[in-house]
Amino acid sequence: MTSPFDPARCARLIVKVGSALLFSPEGEIRRPWLESLVADIAVAVRGGQQVAIVSSGAIALGARRLKLTKGGRASLEDAQAAAATGQIALSQAWTEALAANGLTAAQMLVTLDDLEDRRRYLNAAATLGRLLGLGVVPVINENDSVATAEIRFGDNDRLAARVAQAAGAQGVLLLSDIDGLYDRDPALPGATLIERVARIDGAIEAMAGGARSGMGSGGMVSKVQAAKIATRAGISLAIATGKIDHPLARYLETGHGTVFAAQRAAPARKAWLGGRLSVRGTIHVDAGAVAALGEGRSLLPAGATRIEGEFARGDLIAIAGPDGVVASGLSEYDAADAARIIGKRSDEAAAILGYAPRAALVHRNHMVLV
Repeated sequence: MTSPFDPARCARLIVKVGSALLFSPEGEIRRPWLESLVADIAVAVRGGQQVAIVSSGAIALGARRLKLTKGGRASLEDAQAAAATGQIALSQAWTEALAANGLTAAQMLVTLDDLEDRRRYLNAAATLGRLLGLGVVPVINENDSVATAEIRFGDNDRLAARVAQAAGAQGVLLLSDIDGLYDRDPALPGATLIERVARIDGAIEAMAGGARSGMGSGGMVSKVQAAKIATRAGISLAIATGKIDHPLARYLETGHGTVFAAQRAAPARKAWLGGRLSVRGTIHVDAGAVAALGEGRSLLPAGATRIEGEFARGDLIAIAGPDGVVASGLSEYDAADAARIIGKRSDEAAAILGYAPRAALVHRNHMVLV
């Protein structure tokens, strides 16, 4: 059976590389390993596949050069200084390795807001598309030198999934220091690798554990979250070991790892909405509203029971029923006005607000079920 990541089926592939793979415990770049991965990428590109790399490591590399404690994560200022210093060296390492295989590198640094704001997202998508079309290999990282705790992806797994959306990719390969998702802690006897996940549900999420590496910031939880973003957009995502030389070639040969199967792709705008991470607040709703949302209807004020958080019109909010979050979408009201009309019929809203009300709290065209 042909792999969904084979160039014949996957015209654009995003490969994510974590810090624990790229660096030795002493903080040195593992250049022979890097060169083996880039050789694999060169083979893929020559075979007609367009490849972008999401690479961690700027903070780890910068912290070593600046001799900062705790891997550069003792404070936000340390992390930003380490990122600013390490990103130059990280880009140089990728550029040299790619050039040795006849490939041109490009650097893209993004923040959460770059992919959460629709206009900036489309600009990033256009840049990625042009670079890949020119045969360039973009090397992408979060711009940790300016990102704060409130506007960070926090891990490059979810960043890779969002980049895949923007790039119109068909596949994401997360190279990790673990070879996939297990049904329990892989250190425990009898742990079984889950080779294929057709649908991400509560049982799959419960299998995800914490980060295993002290060098990176992601763990299995972030990888499953990334898989949710990717598969909802019609993109397959795999977790595979990167602890071997030529990890891309080995994965394509063996298929050893966990594949999260792509779902039927949502329309582009809804896929973008479904992948957004910066939720500003929550509208709580009753069971009747949950049923209506499941039938594809908009959220009306009558079904809302409580407003939580501060948000403005156009902000992304969660919609939570009695059993938890069921959807997310763009609010048609700010939090204060929404709170004034919850539980009311639409024909009562005008008198309460003093202006003609909008059709819904969250319109179905700007909403995705989760």
